[in-house]
Amino acid sequence: MKVVKEAIKSEKPSMGVPDTKAFLVDTLTSANPEKTITSGFFRMEKSKPLSYTYTYDEMKIIVEGEIWITDETERTVKGIPGDVFYFEKGSEITFDSPDYGIGFFVGLRKVGEA
Repeated sequence: MKVVKEAIKSEKPSMGVPDTKAFLVDTLTSANPEKTITSGFFRMEKSKPLSYTYTYDEMKIIVEGEIWITDETERTVKGIPGDVFYFEKGSEITFDSPDYGIGFFVGLRKVGEA
């Protein structure tokens, strides 16, 4: 068993997108190189939205605050704590927030491939 205590409180490095306050940290990853899954936390703060194209499948649950999520069809969902999202490989997603939001994610990718 592996555990990361109080992981939601960990520092989340910037995703490095100019004028966008988006932060991400990987917390745990599986040891199986053929079926690698990685989990961690994503934080979006009020700023310029983040546009992201998924190169892997991912699921995300909003755990704090509010994150507005828009897909390539321009459908927008205001994600609140308890809402679960599935992003299929190839999805083009835009993340935004009126204040801030934190999501816990699990993705089929190796550590650092975000």
